[in-house]
Amino acid sequence: MDTDGATRAAGERLPAPIFPQRPELLTNDAWPGDGERHWTPAQIWHAMRGFAVPYFKSRLLPGDFQPIIAYLFTEYKCNLDCNYCWSYDNRVKGMTEEVARASIDWLETTPCRLLALMGGEVLLRPQFVHKVVDYASKKGFWIYVPTNGRLMKPDVIDRLADAGVATFNLAVDAVDEKPGLPKALNPIRPYFEYLVQKQYRYGYTVFLNINICRNNLDDVRALTEIAREHKISTDYHINEPPLLEQKNFKHLENNPTYIQPEDHAEVDAAIDWLIDKQRSGYQMANSIERLAQMKTFMRGGHSESWNCRAGRNTIIIRVDGSLAPCFPNYNATEDWGRIGAPKFDAAQLDTMKASCQAHCFSTLNHIVGYCYNDRRVITLLAKQALHGFQGVRGNVE
Repeated sequence: MDTDGATRAAGERLPAPIFPQRPELLTNDAWPGDGERHWTPAQIWHAMRGFAVPYFKSRLLPGDFQPIIAYLFTEYKCNLDCNYCWSYDNRVKGMTEEVARASIDWLETTPCRLLALMGGEVLLRPQFVHKVVDYASKKGFWIYVPTNGRLMKPDVIDRLADAGVATFNLAVDAVDEKPGLPKALNPIRPYFEYLVQKQYRYGYTVFLNINICRNNLDDVRALTEIAREHKISTDYHINEPPLLEQKNFKHLENNPTYIQPEDHAEVDAAIDWLIDKQRSGYQMANSIERLAQMKTFMRGGHSESWNCRAGRNTIIIRVDGSLAPCFPNYNATEDWGRIGAPKFDAAQLDTMKASCQAHCFSTLNHIVGYCYNDRRVITLLAKQALHGFQGVRGNVE
């Protein structure tokens, strides 16, 4: 592993992207394949390099630290204040071009080829994100961009898609804004329609990311149906308080989104509805098993070890270039190293996870832990092969 990557790249800014690289895709004229998925062999291989190849490398290469997914926190600021969210702090400056470039150069020396940009709100600096996506894409990374959609203007969509974004994670919790839930679909409806329309030209995918709260259960159902209507996937979280103390978080008291004991029956019904929809063929990132476990978790139940891969196969890179194993530990004081010089210790991680897994319902890390299984990976690949690798078919079970 190249432990000098950060040093070599110190002071190097990201190159300016050329736009458009594919001017033929900017037209609004009728386009072959509009309204249906048609990935080219090159796009299929790009997806395989992002997921399958790193997975098998991580299984075959020696050592505990073999990252396959990296979460690059380009921002810790946000333009919205969702009452359940502690993952932002508007006092923290965003990542510099030098740190972003050094991070990508270092990750290129590892099995990792899936790069998820994180925040805060990733699109606060669209020109910076355009540079990151363009640079990482040219190095073969499969790039994931999450956003609340408020800054997702058509020009931004076109630039990021032209640069090589693989998927957009659109985080919305309601159809219209609700108390404590400003991430809503209707305020960004034109951007959403444009995003969905353009995916078939550029080849990226779209999914809705929905947090299940006490005051949005009808919206969870409505957004699920909207996603189905637009032929896109969904991903669900169960609302939870911070795992560690977050000094910047000001909504611990009187939070309208937190699930109370009197809400359990209604939340159970919503989760059962989601499970039924997945069984009927709705595309969801969560397994049926994990959806069902949300019921126990919201009641304070301690889940068993769920094979958390944080610090082994998933890592986060903070805005300053320091490392941490997962989102809940963003503000932890342990020294896990920096880009180019990781210091993850297997024994320390195992000791930490013995307690924290019981109190953490990280959807992203659970999906990785659940999928980190040869049988499940091979079965899922076989399903996709049967459909010519044209989009994701079926769920991981």
